[in-house]
Amino acid sequence: MVGNHTGALSRRRASTVAVTGLATALLALAGCGNGGSSANGKYGFPEAEQEASSTITVWVDADRQAAAKAYQSANPDAKIKIVTYDGSANGSNSFRTKMQLFDRAGNGWPDVVFSSQNNDAAWASQKSGGKQAFAAVLDKDLIPKRTLGNFTRGSLDPCTVDGRVYCLRNDLAQAVLWYNKPLLEKFGYTIPTTWEEYQALGEKVAEEHPGYVMGTAGDAWTPEVYMWASKCQANDVTGPKSVTVNTGSAECKRAASMLDTLRDKGTVPVVSVFTPEFLKKYSGKVLMMPGPAWYAGAIFHNPESLDVPAGQLGVAAPLTWKGESEAVTGNVGGGTWFISSHSKNLKAAQKFVRFVTTADAYQVDVAPGYPAYAPAAKKWIAKQEASKYYATSLQPVVAAASQVWGGWGYPTFSQEAIWAKTITPGITGGKSIADLLPTWQTAIGNQAKVNGYVVK
Repeated sequence: MVGNHTGALSRRRASTVAVTGLATALLALAGCGNGGSSANGKYGFPEAEQEASSTITVWVDADRQAAAKAYQSANPDAKIKIVTYDGSANGSNSFRTKMQLFDRAGNGWPDVVFSSQNNDAAWASQKSGGKQAFAAVLDKDLIPKRTLGNFTRGSLDPCTVDGRVYCLRNDLAQAVLWYNKPLLEKFGYTIPTTWEEYQALGEKVAEEHPGYVMGTAGDAWTPEVYMWASKCQANDVTGPKSVTVNTGSAECKRAASMLDTLRDKGTVPVVSVFTPEFLKKYSGKVLMMPGPAWYAGAIFHNPESLDVPAGQLGVAAPLTWKGESEAVTGNVGGGTWFISSHSKNLKAAQKFVRFVTTADAYQVDVAPGYPAYAPAAKKWIAKQEASKYYATSLQPVVAAASQVWGGWGYPTFSQEAIWAKTITPGITGGKSIADLLPTWQTAIGNQAKVNGYVVK
């Protein structure tokens, strides 16, 4: 959950006389001087004057164009304008930057926005420059409670600020252990159940089958796969504007040590899975790889990537650390849908967002990732298993959806951007992750302070 943000709009009863002078100023201070918006919106925010027949503008990234098309197919009479942007990919922050421009202009906000990031509710739920928050409150009946209750447990934590829900998750990106089943059997190895066993196996593979890999550490989301699953307190949002950063903890050090060891052995190379180098060197040589649910379609079952044949890809549950009774895991992306509080057609906007997050016509039939909406996720898993592509059951993916560790928060800044800028160059240049932990700590702290956080 994003910290316990405050700033809820105070409710005021309209008097029977015209509002002028000081009263007008007071309404503006309450966030209601917004061009025809209502101070007492029934959904918990100042609403613009509604125009039921107006066209809604929807911003999506390239991958979510399929969601918009599915909606248009199911609702051919819907008035909708689709705009494609980068989805704030890789921490570009374009979503926030563009909304700030519209705030200054006093118009132009889209009705619905998809973001590839999970930390946007931290800013979108708050006033900006004295202007009302961009994100509409969803859990005061704009989205039915029954719909909200059907999302996978914990999946709406990134959308929840001060007890209110401001966005809906598109899909989940829980990390699991992917592996090549026939290759594992050929080498006579068993699936590790702990990170210690994983490291030992990686060292053994380096000696017995050099050139084969157990994972990678060259992507910006490396900390979300390994550090998050180790309960590294590098990103613990503890309050409205407070974050605890402790990369010197035993939990951080154990993950760093493991990665350093396996990088030195060559079984967890510092290379991105989306580079030609990775494909050239490791196609057919990926024994296993911890990573998000979407790795299945984006990397393994992709003719432009590893293109692993049917019947080979297996999946195992997230690993534990020795002495810990329950495994936790990290999350790499997933994406979120926001409804604008400025929308003049909230009815159409909520209908669109409910469809793209819950409808089988998109989430089951078209979407490549594991749906956040539990009823759709159940059907999506059944469809994937019916394809006969996988060598094992996909139930570990289902279980991992509720095992994401809650100590890794969702602040306004991007951890991936920090890691890519400060750590990746260092480890690519030969430095150890363990030695770079203080550098990581400093970089996170500095970025947090720039964003107005008190760092502990």
